[in-house]
Amino acid sequence: MGQQSLIYSFIARGTVVLAEYTQFTGNFTTIANQCLQKIPATNNKFTYNCDRHTFNYLVEDGYTYCVVADESVGRQLPIAFLERIKDDFKKRYGGGKADTAVAHSLNKDFGSLTGVKR
Repeated sequence: MGQQSLIYSFIARGTVVLAEYTQFTGNFTTIANQCLQKIPATNNKFTYNCDRHTFNYLVEDGYTYCVVADESVGRQLPIAFLERIKDDFKKRYGGGKADTAVAHSLNKDFGSLTGVKR
């Protein structure tokens, strides 16, 4: 994720998290996943504020891209980050691998997808 202001990110198909990445600990992973269960499946962008963090979601074609950011960052950087990982994800997994992937099976590659080296 590069910037310390971007704390946690995941990609989900429906409500199944295929990949997630963070270098931090906190309850933001639980909150982000609870929100995932409630957001509409229609193509859209959402931002929720909680505990001085923003929970940013981009929903497109059955996939949800999420990044949790420090509230001071605003909305523009997290949404731009989501657009980038969406494009990278589609290039890498657009051939159908993501359509059949099981929960957390793409974690290994996700750090490089977000720009963080493991």
